[in-house]
Amino acid sequence: MRFRVESLDQHYGSAQVLRKVGFEIMPGECLAVLGRNGAGKTTLLKCLMGILPASRGRVLVDDTEISDWSSHRRSAAGLAYVPQGREIFSELTVGENIEAAARAHGTFGTDVVDETIALFPVLSQMWRRAGGALSGGQQQQLAIARALVTRPSLLILDEPTEGIQPNLVAAIKDVLASFKGRISLLLVEQYLDFAVSLADAFVVLSRGSVVEAGRMDQSSRELLSRHIAI
Repeated sequence: MRFRVESLDQHYGSAQVLRKVGFEIMPGECLAVLGRNGAGKTTLLKCLMGILPASRGRVLVDDTEISDWSSHRRSAAGLAYVPQGREIFSELTVGENIEAAARAHGTFGTDVVDETIALFPVLSQMWRRAGGALSGGQQQQLAIARALVTRPSLLILDEPTEGIQPNLVAAIKDVLASFKGRISLLLVEQYLDFAVSLADAFVVLSRGSVVEAGRMDQSSRELLSRHIAI
């Protein structure tokens, strides 16, 4: 999936949150969206998923404009979203969380579900446990697995390492890295080392505008460290 955002604006009432945001994600690549708290990163992701309306601008998938599509239609077209805070169904079991997503996208009973669960062994061990009873790291793994069983072409993640212990951060990074080249990734992240290790390119938001953009390499770290809290 080739994914483009062109001159995207967003307002909360009279307050403008995003200003002419634009970028492109090439098929199979990972783009990191970086910036300090309050820069507009989460608002951007919600606009891309159709959760919040954009005031102006365009969102395109393979040259098809999806700017006026519902969240449901965007999901069916291959966008999957792992929001900050995970937002799993806390009263449903792990298995029921996975089943709900898989049934909605026609993958229930297929190898996609088994292959996804194999990436996160703890989920099969806790298959019948309520999602709300899991630790924060386990809930994050569930949220990512729930997104992956939809067979996305673009996986959008908002702060996947937030509040997660280091060994699980490493496990999540390995899973996401294994999908590079097969699906595109859009990553909002404050943990700079994590972002540098995964991303092929980056954009930096400040006060709702793109202030830096480029290809990611180790030399980018000094530049990026000036823009985000480490």
